[in-house]
Amino acid sequence: MIPKAFSNDKVLHFGGYALLGALFLRALITYPIRKKRTLILLSILCASLYGVSDEFHQSFVPSRNADVYDVLADTVGSVLGVAAYYLLNRFSGLQKR
Repeated sequence: MIPKAFSNDKVLHFGGYALLGALFLRALITYPIRKKRTLILLSILCASLYGVSDEFHQSFVPSRNADVYDVLADTVGSVLGVAAYYLLNRFSGLQKR
């Protein structure tokens, strides 16, 4: 039996929040903040807080429940999504010179 922390649901959370984190970084890159580390951390924070908010709101829906493992999958997904977008952008030559 697959442990609850590694179910298909967690894979979907991971993938969705990887995309969300990358999109946050893409949007925030246009802001006039010079430190890339700040943009990266802000992107991860925004995506992760969205995941926390989503789980909090699910706790009020009768057929749903909040799950700390979903938040963990959301956060790990957002970290890897932001990292992947940053690295692809940096090393693919897409960034402005």
